[in-house]
Amino acid sequence: MAIGWTSFKLNFGRHPWKGNLVAQMEFLKLEAFITGLQRSWEEATKSMEAVQEIMKKQVKKKQRNSQGLKVGDNMWLESKNIHSNRLSKKLDQERYGLFIISKDIGLKVF
Repeated sequence: MAIGWTSFKLNFGRHPWKGNLVAQMEFLKLEAFITGLQRSWEEATKSMEAVQEIMKKQVKKKQRNSQGLKVGDNMWLESKNIHSNRLSKKLDQERYGLFIISKDIGLKVF
């Protein structure tokens, strides 16, 4: 959700100088200027919070038990990150197991 303002506009209330030789300045009342800045900050904050919620939902979609494992199922343990005493990884076992899942610790951890 973009709000259509640059960070410079949010901080200073105007767009940066773009190279015009004649600088045009509008002198507004200070209170109106400050309330405008506060309103833009509030709108930007709401927009960022909405985007964070959308991102959280997308992350939670991927953090699920994709294999459908549950307590009591049998599974093999891959030896990818397990270091054994064998001299060659090529001669080592590819999988260890069959292990029974005894407890569900987290989303992908058993």
